[in-house]
Amino acid sequence: MSTDALANPDLTAIFDAVEFRDAYRISYITNAILVPSYDAIKRDFGLIRAEYLLLLCLAHYPVLSAKDVAKMTRRPRNSISRAVHRMLAVGYIQRAPDPDDGRQAKLTITPDGRTLHTQIAEVLRARQQTVFEPLNDSERTALDALLTKLAVHASTLDT
Repeated sequence: MSTDALANPDLTAIFDAVEFRDAYRISYITNAILVPSYDAIKRDFGLIRAEYLLLLCLAHYPVLSAKDVAKMTRRPRNSISRAVHRMLAVGYIQRAPDPDDGRQAKLTITPDGRTLHTQIAEVLRARQQTVFEPLNDSERTALDALLTKLAVHASTLDT
């Protein structure tokens, strides 16, 4: 191997070398979207990932428990619980007792929370578009179908 190759290795070669190749590439692509996006979200909106994921879920489901959000996002329940307390304190969500289970609370998004979700979703959508730019419409449709199939299957697996 030349000195130049040692000094400037092709770091993308790991995509083919790693033992769990598909999972690594999916994680790499996800990080290419999420890491810069969540850095911008923290800087511009003052929210961390779990806090935004809470808003995201509540923007699409009118009433959820923290347990529901943890299951939907595959985030640890303690991080969602901290997010609930913070989002309640700043007025982005509301909480009401669950009449069927005294240990749970029902969460809803406030109008301010919905507005914030819309602004943050645009940051993530734009970054996703940038990362997926090389795909033509047919490839994007195929990827969408494959990702949906995998996500639905993953939702049936134990955590």
